[in-house]
Amino acid sequence: IRSVETGTEQLLCRVEARVGVLTLNRPEARNALSVELKEALLRIATELGQDPGVGCLLLTGAGGAFCAGGDTKVMAESGTPPSMEERQQRLREEHRLPLVLHELEKPVVAALPGPAAGAGFSLALACDIRIAAESAFVMTSYAKLGLSGDYGGSWFLTRLVGTARARQLYFTAERIGAAECERLGIVNRVVPDAELEGASFELARSLAAGPPIAYRYMKENLNRALDSDLRTCLDFEADRMVRGAMTDDYLEAVA
Repeated sequence: IRSVETGTEQLLCRVEARVGVLTLNRPEARNALSVELKEALLRIATELGQDPGVGCLLLTGAGGAFCAGGDTKVMAESGTPPSMEERQQRLREEHRLPLVLHELEKPVVAALPGPAAGAGFSLALACDIRIAAESAFVMTSYAKLGLSGDYGGSWFLTRLVGTARARQLYFTAERIGAAECERLGIVNRVVPDAELEGASFELARSLAAGPPIAYRYMKENLNRALDSDLRTCLDFEADRMVRGAMTDDYLEAVA
């Protein structure tokens, strides 16, 4: 087990069995996203994505919550607001975080021990696979704050559950329990609360032990399938398939 220095106590990180475990660590605020936490998460996720000793990322939260989204207390207390242009630029920079998780050349697993709301829900959606504890729930939250949404949630959710259901979840900001999340396809699996840590790590460990080049090509193919036509996807599949057949991983597997 290798401890990774994140520069802040708000984000814990370790590498174990080729799994980079990232734990949002603001339990007193349900792991709401402070500026410090967002910056650290972007930096460390990017570093782990480039680390050949890491085969999979596992993102979770401390204290029985995944992430409550933006820190509304900080929002309310921040003095004179910057200009609209400054705020837009700041948020565009923050949006590198869901983009990094989505485009990372390795599988990313999210383990939800409890609520994932607003931008926290969007971060979970940016991951490749989600496992939830039975007591976990998700909600878009934005309508309750008079806001429209950020961190790519509208894009991810529409592609996961379809446009009609995504609009319902955004307009109503209703709370969706773990079992309903599994039924809708928002999470891949639900486990008893006490089993979440073990089950999510075991999945991440098995992925981390898999073929890294093949996973990279798979993720490229799967991401491309969200926006490209069949001909384009077939062309890239042919290219990546032949490249994969020339790797040691393939030759060893066949042997």
